[in-house]
Amino acid sequence: MMADKFNTIDDFDVENKTVLVRIDINSPVDPSSGIILDDTRLKLHAKTIKELSNKGAKVVLLAHQSRPGKKDFTDLSQHADALSDLLNLRVKYIDSIFSKSAKQAIKQLKPHEILLLENVRFFSEESLSRSAEAQAETLLVRQLSPVIDYFVNDAFAAAHRSQASLVGFTVNTPSAAGRVMEKELTVIQSALDNVEHPCVFLLGGMKPDDSIDVMENVLSNGTADSILTTGIVGNIVLWAAGVDICEVNKNFIISKGYESMVSKARNLIEKFGNKVKYPIDVAIEKDGERKDVDCDNIPNEAIFDIGVKTISYYAKIIRDSKTVFANGPAGVFEDPKFAMGTEDLINAMAKSNAFTLIGGGHIAAATSALGYEDQMSHLSSGGGACISMLAGKKLAAVQALRDSAKNSKN
Repeated sequence: MMADKFNTIDDFDVENKTVLVRIDINSPVDPSSGIILDDTRLKLHAKTIKELSNKGAKVVLLAHQSRPGKKDFTDLSQHADALSDLLNLRVKYIDSIFSKSAKQAIKQLKPHEILLLENVRFFSEESLSRSAEAQAETLLVRQLSPVIDYFVNDAFAAAHRSQASLVGFTVNTPSAAGRVMEKELTVIQSALDNVEHPCVFLLGGMKPDDSIDVMENVLSNGTADSILTTGIVGNIVLWAAGVDICEVNKNFIISKGYESMVSKARNLIEKFGNKVKYPIDVAIEKDGERKDVDCDNIPNEAIFDIGVKTISYYAKIIRDSKTVFANGPAGVFEDPKFAMGTEDLINAMAKSNAFTLIGGGHIAAATSALGYEDQMSHLSSGGGACISMLAGKKLAAVQALRDSAKNSKN
C-alpha cells in the first residue's frame, strides 16, 4: 500500500481538465440549526482542493454527510459555504448529483473553479457494497464519467468501503490518491513496516470486533509487544481472563452482539499470555459519583472507565515504549467523571518520546479537544480505515486505486 503503488496528483497534468474529487467532509451537524459544529475534515481536504484549483483544474467535489435515517443526514449547502470560507475561494454548490443540470454545471466550469455536488448518499445505490467493476455500472458512475477527465480519491476515512463513489470511477477513469489519502497511507504503512520496539497498542472504544482483529494481527506478526485494553474491549478481555465483571456488564456485551468476542479474546490470552494486558481496577458510578474498584471485587454496576491503578500501570508502559498505536477511548469520556482514563493515557502518549499514532474517531476528537494534536506523530482522519489497516485488511478504495494504476501501465 505504499505510495509508489498508486498514482498521486503529481502523476497527472490537470490544467484545464475536469477533476472529480471524492472527499470525506462528513461532519457533526447541529440537527436543529443545520450548522456544522466541527470543520476538522473540511480543513484536511482544503489542501488537495486548493492545489488542484491552483494548478488550473476544474474541480468537482463529491462527498457524503451522515446516512439515511439519521438526524444529521442533510444536504451539503452548509459544507459549500464552510469550504468557501476555508479556501478563500468560492465553492459553487448544486443540489443534485448527476441530473442534467448537475452535468451542465460541470461542463460550464472554468479552470480554477470549484463545484460541490449534492450529498452522494441521497443516491440509494451508494449504500450498496460491491466490487469496483459492479460499481462502475451504477448510474452515478455512468452519468458522471463522460464529463470528467480524472478521478482523485482523497476520502481516506471512507477507504474501507466499496461504494460507488469510492471505487466505481477507478475502473474507466485515470485515478489518483489526493494528499490526505496519500499522507495517511504512507505514514501508517511506514509506521507498520518500520516499527521500533517496544511497541504498544492501546485498544478501547465500542467496536471490539475490530480491536480483536487488530490484536490477532499484530500479536501474530510480532508487531506488538503489549496490548493495553480499555473500554468495552477491556471488559471483554477481563471476562475472557476469568474475571467476574458481573451480570450487568456481561448482559451489555451480549446485547451488543459481542459475546463471540469473549472466546476469541480467551484464545489470544492463552496464546500470547502477558502480552495481552487488561485493567486491574475499573470505575463505576456510586451515588452520582465516580468510584474506583479493584477487578477482583467488581459490584453488579456498569463499568464506565478504567481505574486509577490501571491508568498508572498503562501510562508507565506507554512511557517506556518507542511506538504507540491508539484506537478508541478508555471509557465514557463524554462524561467528565469518566474522562480520566482517556485523558491521562492521551497525556502519557503526548509526553512520551515514542512514535505515537492516534487512530481517528472518538480518540482523535478527544486528543484535539485536549490540545495535544500537534504533540502526536500522526493523528489519523479515519477510525474505520485506520483500524482496518492495523488489522492487516485491504482497503477497498485503495485497492481500486492500485488496480487503476496497474491497468494504466499495461
